Amino acid sequence: MNSRAYITTPIYYVNDRPHIGHAYTTTICDIWARATRAMGTDVFFLTGTDEHGVKVEKSAAARGISPQALADENAAEFQRVLATFALTNSDFIRTTEPRHTTQVQAFLRKLVASGAVYLGTFEGWYDEGQEEYHTENRARELNYKSPISGKPLVRASEQNYYFRLSAFADRLSQHYADHPGFVRPAERCNEMLGRMRDGLQDVPITRTNFSWGIPMPDAPGHVVYVWIDALLNYVTALGLGSDDVSTNGRAHYWPAQYHIVGKEILWFHAVIWPALLMALELPVPRCVYAHSFWIADGQKMSKSLGNFIDLPTIERYTTTYGLDAWRWYMATQGPIAATDSDFNAKHFHETHTNDLVNTVGNCPSRVGAMIGKYFGGILPGDAEQGGSWPSRCAGSVEKWERAMAAFDLVGASRCAMDLLRQVDAMINETEPFKLAKDPANAARLASILNQCAQVVRLAGVLLEPFLPIKGRELAMAFGGVPDAGTPWDSRRTYGVLAEGTPIAKVALFPRVDRPIESVPATPA
Repeated sequence: MNSRAYITTPIYYVNDRPHIGHAYTTTICDIWARATRAMGTDVFFLTGTDEHGVKVEKSAAARGISPQALADENAAEFQRVLATFALTNSDFIRTTEPRHTTQVQAFLRKLVASGAVYLGTFEGWYDEGQEEYHTENRARELNYKSPISGKPLVRASEQNYYFRLSAFADRLSQHYADHPGFVRPAERCNEMLGRMRDGLQDVPITRTNFSWGIPMPDAPGHVVYVWIDALLNYVTALGLGSDDVSTNGRAHYWPAQYHIVGKEILWFHAVIWPALLMALELPVPRCVYAHSFWIADGQKMSKSLGNFIDLPTIERYTTTYGLDAWRWYMATQGPIAATDSDFNAKHFHETHTNDLVNTVGNCPSRVGAMIGKYFGGILPGDAEQGGSWPSRCAGSVEKWERAMAAFDLVGASRCAMDLLRQVDAMINETEPFKLAKDPANAARLASILNQCAQVVRLAGVLLEPFLPIKGRELAMAFGGVPDAGTPWDSRRTYGVLAEGTPIAKVALFPRVDRPIESVPATPA
């Protein structure tokens, strides 16, 4: 691990209310940030809102309020949601903030001065929903429909400022060749390479058909295209376009370790964004990770179908099962790989029961109860000095660390779960409750329960990024929460619980009787 790291979500468009897509991306970033901080790395975790563009302008006009008022209202809702989900983002950037606007204009002046941006006229097909232009060839591939909304593309002509994306084709291809992990998963990388082989067209980066956006410097009537404005947030949040020491004191976090995005916006992040950075002579992010989509009961989520997982629906799940259960389902069952994931009420319930109630909840409860019954709630000594557990645990921790570094949250979660399942297996095999009937077995019983407690504590450390609330409860029951400054080398090590440490029985995940029956859509 590096001594510092930077992870970002995409900034979320304020023309929509928070829903499962926003909750998912931000939660998995939070898990990685928590885990990476725990290992001693200085992590900067950024999220925020994208607040410009014609959709915001039109929506505000329909409600009879200003675009800024609409942006303020929805940005506040996103910030409220972050607090609700106990996310540990370091900053929340809004593209209407002066710190962002002034830097975007500074970057654009630099691009114009270098010749990377020029004035030209575009004629082609326009996706009004995505505010994106397509060439004739690309529009034909899309059957002249938006790849996101399915609505027909509109023929348009407009004078714009252009970014010379075509000039960076060779450099981008070389970067992909030199850094095979630049875009992940591999399927998404192959998609980007396939599109790039068709050739890169220059990209219009201003609009003249609306006014709600950052003015193009020295070009009256031109507004910066919302996507160019939005992409630059990753560096404006760190002050890379500012001469102000108080603003650019975060510059050392760049380049980003991970940009985590949905697959529908990968082209912007994996092709246009690195080319912009090359033009600005800034380092390229180390990895752009594009996850897939949530679907519901085998169908694309839609309010009209009644299967849309919006914020009120999410809150029903967190109220019923708890916030940690929601985080666990997001991390372990979500579309982090190349295929979409099906959100299903029965599956959520089964995952909660099998993983959290029966394993994460039951294993520590069993161990704590036996230590309470046979040793008065005080950790006994271990004459066997851990047996094979120290090496087995070290291997599991190393595997967990590698998985986290690779953003393999599913793999990391399995490392912790495997340890708890091994403890359950040991208890079933050695049957401490039978050994306790004969005083001659006292030393053996003490060693077994000491070893079980040591492994449970360690598994809890590995689970904390996923389950921060219940993880703290588990840590309190098994030796108390260590000081914030406790080195990772100590926390990750088997055997740190001293003989005589109080151990409590803990009930982490109560059983829920039945799944939430349906996922009704909230009326628009």
